[in-house]
Amino acid sequence: MRENYHLHRLFLILSLICTTQIVQAAHLIGGEITYSCLGFTNGDPNSNSNTYEFTINVFRDCQSGGSEFDSPTFIVNMHITVYQGNNQYGVYYLDAPVVEEVNIEENIGNPCIVVPSNVCVEQGTYTFELDLPIVTDSYHIVYQRCCRNNTIDNILSPESSGTTYTIELTPEAQTSCNSSPQFQEYPPAIICAGQPFSYDFSATDADGDQLVYEFCSPYLGGGNSGGSGSSNGVAPDPDLPPPFDNVIFLAPTYTSTNPLGDAAGFVLDDATGLMTGMPQFTGQFVVGVCVSEYRNGVLLSTVRRDFQFNVTNCEITVFAEIDRDSIIAGDIYVVSSCGETEVTLTNQSGLPSFIDSYQWLFPLGVNQIESTERDLTYDFPGVGTYEGIMVVNPGSTGCTDTAQVLVNIYPGLESEFSFDYDTCVADVVTFTNLSTTLGSQAIIANQWRYGDGNAEDILQNNHLYLNPGAYNVELEVRDQNGCVDISSQLLPYFPVPDLIVIAPSEFRGCVPAEIFFDNLSSPINESYLFDWDFGDGNFGGDLSPTHLYETPGLYSVSLAITSPLGCTTDTSFTDLILMEPAPTPGFSFTPDFLTNFSPELQILDESIGSFRWFYDFNGEATSLLPSPSYVFQDTGQAYITQVVTHPSGCVDSLTQFIDIKPEITFYFPNAFTPNGDGLNDIFKPKGFTRGFKRYSMKVWNRWGEPLFTTSDPLNGWNGQKNNTGRDQPPGVYMYESVLIGPRGEKFDYKGVITLIR
Repeated sequence: MRENYHLHRLFLILSLICTTQIVQAAHLIGGEITYSCLGFTNGDPNSNSNTYEFTINVFRDCQSGGSEFDSPTFIVNMHITVYQGNNQYGVYYLDAPVVEEVNIEENIGNPCIVVPSNVCVEQGTYTFELDLPIVTDSYHIVYQRCCRNNTIDNILSPESSGTTYTIELTPEAQTSCNSSPQFQEYPPAIICAGQPFSYDFSATDADGDQLVYEFCSPYLGGGNSGGSGSSNGVAPDPDLPPPFDNVIFLAPTYTSTNPLGDAAGFVLDDATGLMTGMPQFTGQFVVGVCVSEYRNGVLLSTVRRDFQFNVTNCEITVFAEIDRDSIIAGDIYVVSSCGETEVTLTNQSGLPSFIDSYQWLFPLGVNQIESTERDLTYDFPGVGTYEGIMVVNPGSTGCTDTAQVLVNIYPGLESEFSFDYDTCVADVVTFTNLSTTLGSQAIIANQWRYGDGNAEDILQNNHLYLNPGAYNVELEVRDQNGCVDISSQLLPYFPVPDLIVIAPSEFRGCVPAEIFFDNLSSPINESYLFDWDFGDGNFGGDLSPTHLYETPGLYSVSLAITSPLGCTTDTSFTDLILMEPAPTPGFSFTPDFLTNFSPELQILDESIGSFRWFYDFNGEATSLLPSPSYVFQDTGQAYITQVVTHPSGCVDSLTQFIDIKPEITFYFPNAFTPNGDGLNDIFKPKGFTRGFKRYSMKVWNRWGEPLFTTSDPLNGWNGQKNNTGRDQPPGVYMYESVLIGPRGEKFDYKGVITLIR
């Protein structure tokens, strides 16, 4: 390390664009290194050494607070490393004896845009001098620091990507005591999404050398995986030598030459350093701009500015805008009036709270239209084109804007038409276009809207309506100036049908019968009047009625239709409906009720006009006899259906019901002889019990001792206790029995039984 070359002077300038009073920095957002040659060291041409003043500008995000700039009073001491060729020349620790606050202008190129309040950027400027011998190698002045904002959108792993600020002092620059280019302005703190962006990245050169600008890649340097002074720490000590790695852009969306993406369209003029574009998306984007210095075609130095663009949504406070028909040439508001010379220009400028005054100016030959009202209403001299402007906050030194206005006064245009048709006939309607223009312009479009969902662009036409109705017909005409006029008329289209068509649901029926008459005539709807004569002395007024015929006969049907306009047509349909006589079913039966012991039924036919019979006995059997008999096979509710046929072929039926009641014959004997001779050995009930639901019987001796219980009428008492114990002595015993019949009826039996041995 060379120590005999000393630092002549050193100072730190801290520039703030936030309200904080403490010099702080959260993350690196940019920086660059430049130099100026001050001449031979100590002014001695024989020293073979030059004195250089180096300037390091460092930009950091201070919105959320964070660490201070590197300095002797901070945990990370500010240092730079100088390399001569590939060898380390020295490490220099910089003091900060001078602090100066400088405001950075938020250069967004439009004073009428309100910048979000949550933007804070600090600039630290380190200036120091070095005496460097004139050698045939390049010197590299290097400062490396981590880290960038982890919210950066266009590079890989921004949270662990540090930066390298460096400049090369070439042999050609040493021998000529060259000074590097110096950027003239601070980088913009923010730029606005969706707003045109223009920023002057131009630099000055004390030697008048040629400057060439280009997008270039920022360098990586430092990291967050090592100690403070390690090679991958937040502040490598010493700083690492060249070559340096580029940051890794998230290609193909972002590259070093397209750092905000294709949609932004950013361009950097290589001769002037003017950067233009329009950012489309909010976010944070790393950008690199290099300015290279040439003398007689020889590259002397390159200053690499590494910076972060903060793209945000900005609020435009003042803009000039009016209600218009169209916009031409990007920013000229066009208002057109057809046939009317008085025009109202409605101001839509904003934001009203930021606007103090307005000014309208329209030159009219020697005269001029002037107004300071927000809206302008003026009666222009006549047909023509009038150019003017509307200025928001005229004469203001702050926020103002101007709208260029073009007013076209065109000749008038009148839409008009007539129509002709026979109101009673379902035929086409003839439309005649009577539209006119009040100037020499031609009508170029005739849009007919017929009110039935159909439309067409034609001069005039015949149109056929498929359905009756009151149609609102419109004719919209347009001339070559774009003027439009619309006229409309109500067309009552209610013709009567050329042919009345009806479709009965039946042409032949058996009385009584309902016939539905479907009216298929067209065009008709419910607004028409309908007079039906059904031929049997009855009438109807529905569009498609239903009529009940109750008397046999051959009937003619007629229909008269009257439209809402009073047009009438009628038709008679001779002998349309034939109503045949029908039989009258009827029968009686005996007896009135049946039982399981008496299940036979006798039918007596009482039908009228029948010549054929059919009986259905509960689905069990059928008969074709007029008065048959039938024995039902089971008890319960049963139906009998009689179907009778008239000689005309008409059929009718009648169904009746009968109950076949289940009966039980049930009794108990008064004595039994359980002596094993097979005769009267068991005490149990006698009779018919089919279909019962529940049964019980109990037997007691005269002292009340239970001897036998059963729920099965076929299981009787054999004279022993529970039918298995000892024989009971002869005597009188008591019994009780309960029987629930097939329909839930209850039968109680109580008595005595004599046991004889």
